[in-house]
Amino acid sequence: MSDDTTPVDGTPSSDGASDGDETAAAENETDAGGEFAAELDRARGLLDGDDIEAVHVGVVRDGEVDTTFAQRADDGPEGEGLRALALLAAHVRLVASEAGVEPAAVAGDAATLAGRVDRIPASTDDLPEE
Repeated sequence: MSDDTTPVDGTPSSDGASDGDETAAAENETDAGGEFAAELDRARGLLDGDDIEAVHVGVVRDGEVDTTFAQRADDGPEGEGLRALALLAAHVRLVASEAGVEPAAVAGDAATLAGRVDRIPASTDDLPEE
């Protein structure tokens, strides 16, 4: 997610869009694809460098989630745990911002989901029944 205020789907923040405007819809789709490419480039830039202390990456391909976490530290398990939690907290805040909800709601839902599944589902169709 970037720091700009344009929604991820590329729609303008005002309600001035006319219904049925196929050209605007196509432009929004192109903008969304361009925004995704820009964020992907930003992620690659974040990974470029020897000064990285910790990284958590998650990728979704064909509905499958793949993640990895790595860190290097000389400050023992307590420091390592704090870095891992800091990355988790940053991800929770990002998801909450994207969803327009409070981080506590996202954290609670994520904790509940993590406790109920053997693997993290890639789509809502894979969620366990209530």
